[in-house]
Amino acid sequence: MWGFQLWVNLPAKHKLDEPRYQDIQAEGIPTVETKDGASVRVIAGLLEGVRGPISSVATEPVLLDVRFDRAGTLEHALPPGHNAFFYVYEGELAIGEAGTRVKRGNIAVLGAGDVARVVADAPGTALLLAGRPIEEPVARYGPFVMNTREELEQAFADYRSGALGR
Repeated sequence: MWGFQLWVNLPAKHKLDEPRYQDIQAEGIPTVETKDGASVRVIAGLLEGVRGPISSVATEPVLLDVRFDRAGTLEHALPPGHNAFFYVYEGELAIGEAGTRVKRGNIAVLGAGDVARVVADAPGTALLLAGRPIEEPVARYGPFVMNTREELEQAFADYRSGALGR
């Protein structure tokens, strides 16, 4: 069994929105069996007309859990302007147009592009994550991600005073 926790950085205008936690049970995640040998759990985004259960956030995320039980290929058209990466968590897969070999526990950053491609010669699994870049400055420290150092200092002050979450 695997578990992943993902956090989405939001644009500045949404940073102080009420937090949303979406608890999606396994049976609520649709699976698409592709003609090219991939079994794909669609968590966020759209694959072959099947939409994942994660409701839209400002970055329009795509999150696919791609499994190969044998040799196969997945070529997934990304929404325009999205950046993407694969995280391989079982086996070894060939990622991108160049077919770069990526082993378990490693990330392959694709950056901007129209298609995310992964090829398996043997069993393997990976997460495909993509989102629309927010193109804003990033300031981070500890658990906080803001846009400026001043916003970080305010977040820590709010945390210390107990004002966070009220």
